[in-house]
Amino acid sequence: MPFINVYVSKDLNNQEITAVKSRLGKAISVFPGKSESYLMVNITPKCNLFFGGKNDKDCAVAEVKLFGGVVPQYSEKFTEEFCKIMQEELKIAGDKTYVTYQGIENWGFNGRNF
Repeated sequence: MPFINVYVSKDLNNQEITAVKSRLGKAISVFPGKSESYLMVNITPKCNLFFGGKNDKDCAVAEVKLFGGVVPQYSEKFTEEFCKIMQEELKIAGDKTYVTYQGIENWGFNGRNF
């Protein structure tokens, strides 16, 4: 039950959005038991993001929410993958990219909670 919320400062075309979504679907598998099958992704382009008090360079931030806990060794690997995706697909540098993680104990789906 992962959810990835991605905000980027630049405008994106459909091809870029599809490429990022597709690669995130593969990258989520670094977390044991997580796959694209139940992954929900939101990609919000053209956000007013300020990094270091400025918005003169493209930047990105992702919020990753996972049912259960977050194990540091897997979040470290996902951060590496996310930064690679941002660099390769959107030309956003890793030093302008943040990723946050949150483990969720109560998660609802299909009319019930886990």
